[in-house]
Amino acid sequence: MKIEQYNPSKTASTKYLFFTGKGGVGKTSIACATAVFLADSGKKVLLVSTDPASNLQDVFGLELNNKGSEIKEVPGLVVANLDPLAAAAEYRESVIGPYRGKLPDSVIQSMEEQLSGSCTVEIAAFNEFSEFLTDDEKAENFDHIIFDTAPTGHTLRMLQLPSAWSGFISESKHGASCLGQLSGLDSKKSVYKKAVETLADGGLTTLVLVTRPETAPILEAQRASDELGALGINHQTLVINGILESHDTNDKVETALFEKQQTALKSIPDSLLKRSITMVPLRAYNITGIENVRHMLSYSGSGAAGTVSNLPNGYQLSDIVDEIYESGKKVVFTMGKGGVGKTTVAAAIALGLSQKGEKVRLATTDPADHLNLVVGQESGISVSHIDEQDELKKYQEEVLTKARQTMSEEDLEYVKEDLRSPCTQEIAVFRAFADIVAKSKDETVILDTAPTGHTILLLESTQSYNQQIENSGGDVSTAEKELLPRLKNPNDTEVVLVTLAEATPFYEAQRLSDDLKRAGLTVKWWVINASYSMTDTKSEFLRAKAANEFQWIQKVSEISEGQYAVIPWKPFEVKDEKLLELLCEEDESSKK
Repeated sequence: MKIEQYNPSKTASTKYLFFTGKGGVGKTSIACATAVFLADSGKKVLLVSTDPASNLQDVFGLELNNKGSEIKEVPGLVVANLDPLAAAAEYRESVIGPYRGKLPDSVIQSMEEQLSGSCTVEIAAFNEFSEFLTDDEKAENFDHIIFDTAPTGHTLRMLQLPSAWSGFISESKHGASCLGQLSGLDSKKSVYKKAVETLADGGLTTLVLVTRPETAPILEAQRASDELGALGINHQTLVINGILESHDTNDKVETALFEKQQTALKSIPDSLLKRSITMVPLRAYNITGIENVRHMLSYSGSGAAGTVSNLPNGYQLSDIVDEIYESGKKVVFTMGKGGVGKTTVAAAIALGLSQKGEKVRLATTDPADHLNLVVGQESGISVSHIDEQDELKKYQEEVLTKARQTMSEEDLEYVKEDLRSPCTQEIAVFRAFADIVAKSKDETVILDTAPTGHTILLLESTQSYNQQIENSGGDVSTAEKELLPRLKNPNDTEVVLVTLAEATPFYEAQRLSDDLKRAGLTVKWWVINASYSMTDTKSEFLRAKAANEFQWIQKVSEISEGQYAVIPWKPFEVKDEKLLELLCEEDESSKK
């Protein structure tokens, strides 16, 4: 599939550019490269990042703030780095502060957790960049204003609901995840209205969907495109980052990478094919420093080739399986952001424990039949497939049935939107998982999709809240109540955090780890998946990529205190009998 290379001068036909995409696809890098390209072309450019995992300061090599800093090496470019986590904390306190000392501590705790999720962070980020989006002076001073990370369809729908501005505060009355996050922003209603209108104006705004030539990120781009299109934001363009344009046919790893990418590109959904599509070639070097940012859109050199010969001492996945088996732990979570391989790691751990004679149940949200067909054939393994959409639908209907007894139609619309949030889906899936654990006797239960620390704390605060105040819905089930204490017992539960040796996946995993610690869960093991540094590639290009993985492996080594394993990138799709190769110590590509 031949795709034209991305050229900002063609894409940047509007004043405002919003870059969005799944974590780790390279949207920050492409946003930075676009900003530098346009500034080098003589334009005055403001680049604003609202990404909590942003490495913008590393990219430009200087401390940034939320006011804007001039980049001396790039005349005409000003960069602002907003901190949505700090903004969310300030906003949370502005909402809750007036109630301190007036409501019971348990209610305050519940409200704090209601306002601690990703939805609130995104609302706070939208609050921050709305000022940039609606500021007439900035519009006059800059030819282009570029935003790294766009709001999701969920956030934008929430902002458009009339009941969001009616003073309606739920305080967990129906069991959903993040109601009330707009309760302190009534004074911003007109600003938000103008911001949403600007986003939907194709003459002012272009939405740049960034993805990778891989199945999961492409499907995520389709979902985002459809959601935003349904809200009238139709001026979209798709940029596929990291395409290997050619390959060394003598190197099996590089050839396999090329073929995997081409297969993914052939499966691009029809709805995305209707959009303008361009590509950025795969780069072996890290996109940090002004020169590398400039090179990203024009220079295909691999940088310094080499191999990483002094990796920190780590383990293999089989070592983690041995530790779980010897410890006798009965609940195992593999956690991580989408696309890092947590389902694959969960299935491999299940196989490893089964081979040791353990009776294992793998609870998965992966709809792929191969888990049932292959894992199920192994002695002692049972597979429970959790259908996320079915579980979400059941939970939504349960909550709405109870809410209809006390709420107006206007407020019900607010509840319905809240029930579309990612955290609500976590709750629905967790309920199904809790039921599986409750019914499973004398089994080790492994789950590939686990709730975040925020969701666990939300379930606990809802439980506490329900104990003191009459509540019409959203009760924590008995199975959930029994499971929550088990999760916090390090003698019973193992959390395996899965990431990649790249900037954004690492920072997101680090934030997830902090979130779990806040909820009282211990993360002992980290797994770095799909590492080129652990392959036997002879390709100069891939050896350069491998060398650039070292800093992220080093960071994982430090944060995990050496409790981590590295899985080599595999020249095949890891499924079926190939899962066993993740545990195979004789695999030459796995040797250090």
